[in-house]
Amino acid sequence: MYHLAFPLLVGLIAIALAFDFLNGLHDAANSIATVVATRLLGPVQAVAFAAFFNFAAYFLTLAFPSLHKVAETIGKGLIEQQLITPAVVFSALVGAMFWNVVTWLKGIPSSSSHALVGGIVGAGVARAGISGIQWAGLNKTLIAIVLSPVLGMLLAMLIMLITSWMMQRSTAHRAERRFRVLHLISSATLSISHGLNDAQKTMGVITVLLFSTGYLHGKFAVPPWVAISCYIAMGLGTRWERCSMG
Repeated sequence: MYHLAFPLLVGLIAIALAFDFLNGLHDAANSIATVVATRLLGPVQAVAFAAFFNFAAYFLTLAFPSLHKVAETIGKGLIEQQLITPAVVFSALVGAMFWNVVTWLKGIPSSSSHALVGGIVGAGVARAGISGIQWAGLNKTLIAIVLSPVLGMLLAMLIMLITSWMMQRSTAHRAERRFRVLHLISSATLSISHGLNDAQKTMGVITVLLFSTGYLHGKFAVPPWVAISCYIAMGLGTRWERCSMG
């Protein structure tokens, strides 16, 4: 356990929420790209749409607490839990935020989640060497980095073939009308999954910080105030992207 003055703890939590805010800002384009490209919604409308469903993911976690498994992996599944000191948390967050800002300014598509994972692992290795890595948790993340785009491509091809076959006898107007509704549903689902998945990264960081400094005890669990704070920060980040677009 590491002693940390309460003002410093508050400062670290604020930095974590700033990362979450930046995550919402950085990844907003992922949620709105298709609806804007197809002119289904204007840019400002699309970002507001994404922000709403980013935050709506919070209510899913209220109904299904087991959905916080990602937060557990981030909090205790990447490096040994005793290695997570305030300095490690600070280094991981600043490193991930720096990469997010660089890729955002350069227009490079990248994952805020993987930046944070790399930051945590990098800070942990700098403190204790390779032996501090939890390979079971890290390997799952590394495998997901490779599988995610491949599975996305294959499933997209399959869905494209199925929908083309289903709509082959429809008129262009009827098919377009149906696809508009389906497209909005798919965009909302993507925004919910983004909020559900990415907000948990910051939840895991804040929660393990609270445990390592003695402010939480017992079984690893995300406090409700941490969860709602992270969803609000992500939603506000997406909202800020809307404001910057006018």
